[in-house]
Amino acid sequence: MRTAARSGLVAAATALLGVVAAAPPGDRAWTAAPAAGRPYAYLEGPAGSVLQDTLSLTNPGARPLTVRLTGQGAPVAFAARSVTVPARTRADVPFAVTVTTDTPPGDHRGTVRATAAGRELSVQLRLRVSGPRLAALTVEDVRVDDTTGALHYTLVNRGTTVLAPTLAVRAEGLLGTVLDRPERALPLTLRPGERATRTEPWPDPPALDSVTVRLTAAAPGAAPATARAEAAFASGPALAGTAGLLLVAAGGGAYGIAYGKRRRSGRPRTRRAPEGATP
Repeated sequence: MRTAARSGLVAAATALLGVVAAAPPGDRAWTAAPAAGRPYAYLEGPAGSVLQDTLSLTNPGARPLTVRLTGQGAPVAFAARSVTVPARTRADVPFAVTVTTDTPPGDHRGTVRATAAGRELSVQLRLRVSGPRLAALTVEDVRVDDTTGALHYTLVNRGTTVLAPTLAVRAEGLLGTVLDRPERALPLTLRPGERATRTEPWPDPPALDSVTVRLTAAAPGAAPATARAEAAFASGPALAGTAGLLLVAAGGGAYGIAYGKRRRSGRPRTRRAPEGATP
């Protein structure tokens, strides 16, 4: 399909000057617009296709006009990038838009720009890509840095639509919840198949605890996706403090045992009287 489209554009470029039509005389400025007087160019087709349309350049002046053509926001190929339009005529320039295979279904916008004689005109391209719309998001490769507390993870767009993801974070320790961040929007969008590796800071993780972290990602139309990771935090000061408490506890226990032995050794022994003896 793409080869045929390119061949058509080449043939159109060769015959470009043969398809000019008379334009009304006058001193009006030159114009650029979709053929047939439409307000914008509308193209529709599935991902992976090549869609064609025509741009009309009108030169009402008394001298030839050279117009340069470019595309923006969409992959546009013109029959000719530079077109010289004779005086008081109109030239119809074919162009094609290639819809890449990863283009999600839905409406998309682009622009054709025509520049000549120090003036630039823009023509809107409205593209509708057909196909099923599926919103699907996963959160993967969750990892906790047990030194800084930073949470590392990857979001993956598994669907066919552009996603604006949100994220919620929750961490449970041995004694209860140690981190609870409600759902919030992330400053990014994901195209179909796109991956984004991100880091969620946790500046005040527990000094001594074993935690389970759960990350829940969501997007409009997509089911929430949850992934988790486990980590053990044990900072030097916390370990030192715990060791000190254990030593104090151990010392207190040893003192109690020794004190009990001294008390027992200091008691006078009571002799039992022989059987049959009178007091």
